[in-house]
Amino acid sequence: MSERHYTITPSEAPLPFEKAVASIKSALESYEHDRTVKNDDVSGILVVFSQEVQAVDPRAWLANQSVFPRLFWMNREKDCTVAGIGQADSIQFEGYGDNASCFREFDLRFSGKNPKARYFGGFRFNSIELEDPLWDEFSSCYLVLPLVQLGIENNTCVLTCHLYAEKGDIIADKIAELGKTLDLVSSDTGCDSLKLPGLLKLSYNPDEAGWRNTCMKALETFERGDMDKIALARQAVLEFADSFSPFLFMLRYPSQKSAIYNFYFEPSENHAFFSFSPERLYRRDGNMLLTEALAGTCSRESMDDNRPDASEVLLNSEKDIREHKFVKDMIYNELLEVSSDIDMEEEVQVLQLNRLAHLYTRCSAKLKPEFEKDSAVLTTLHPTPAVGGVPREPALQHIMNLEPFRRGWYAAPAGWISRDAAEFSVAIRSALVIDNHAYLYSGAGLVKGSEPSLEWEEIDQKIGDLLAITRQDP
Repeated sequence: MSERHYTITPSEAPLPFEKAVASIKSALESYEHDRTVKNDDVSGILVVFSQEVQAVDPRAWLANQSVFPRLFWMNREKDCTVAGIGQADSIQFEGYGDNASCFREFDLRFSGKNPKARYFGGFRFNSIELEDPLWDEFSSCYLVLPLVQLGIENNTCVLTCHLYAEKGDIIADKIAELGKTLDLVSSDTGCDSLKLPGLLKLSYNPDEAGWRNTCMKALETFERGDMDKIALARQAVLEFADSFSPFLFMLRYPSQKSAIYNFYFEPSENHAFFSFSPERLYRRDGNMLLTEALAGTCSRESMDDNRPDASEVLLNSEKDIREHKFVKDMIYNELLEVSSDIDMEEEVQVLQLNRLAHLYTRCSAKLKPEFEKDSAVLTTLHPTPAVGGVPREPALQHIMNLEPFRRGWYAAPAGWISRDAAEFSVAIRSALVIDNHAYLYSGAGLVKGSEPSLEWEEIDQKIGDLLAITRQDP
């Protein structure tokens, strides 16, 4: 397959946003006039119209766009932010096998894409989950190359448009679609009109009694020696007086100082999944891999003046240290098959967030040549023991048997991928919004000795920031 990639930069100087849009429109018209590629000779062509713009907040910009899908990504270091609308191309399918089969299918479809294209999206936590209408628009795999995106990297704000065509596509149609989208792009960054309707009802699935019963069943597996760790989740169901834009949560979440990933994916209006996760699944640059163990939690708000801080409590908690070791050891052992030069930090650190603190250990490795594809990395690392369990496959089955809902994209890989690099977070501290309902997801890792009531309080804390946005007590 021939792969062609062109970048067109209308102006080397940064432009005001409206002038940047006009400049790209003009460049698109010129490209259409001058193009020499024939409709029947298209194979993997990607034309990128890239224009530096004067500073614009991508989050506020995206809130005012009416083209779907809409997506948002900000990495944990907050030096890479992307807001996107529309889809120049997508990789989407419904898997019918296990996760490994799903990732292999993804690799088959992704391998034919242009190597310069960067796709954003996510996967399902467990590809063999029974169907649930709540997750109809979030298939086993759904990643998008945005038609128009506004991003900030290296302190530079850039407006980018993607014209992507494969063999059999009609370029004229692709150009027309991009032009129409540019006509719909708004330069407005005001968000005052976005309001959250009144909250009518808040319930939990399972409720506290059901949670205790579920936890006791999990603890029985430890006593039998079947399992060492299981991560169980809870669904908080919020019913509002009217439908609303889910992006309101992105605007109001207190994430500016927290070391978390921001992920948002809205396939259709008022139907979105989003996550504010502290956990990296992995970052890949070429054959170099960066991952981590994150497990063991302490609420900073539970600390009073007469007790040590959260870091000291975590580092001296036998239960949390043991839970963290399960995760750390399992990740190391899984990496042995696919990588070399594994460097797992000896010292356990503490990651401080707005309400919580977590035990945290970084790990880097060099992928073996036969495992450099992301399908191999995803199969190896997902789900982490922090959101699945030990051993992995029995934990997945126990989770499906014990939890009274389907996880969908909760705790699954969410992020971006290109041929040469990728980064995925673990989509925890997340929510699914459908019209006037919001479903908040959070979980806790159970090991021998876990106390169900304390785990219930922990998951309350984990979604506390989301609940606070609804003006409810966390």
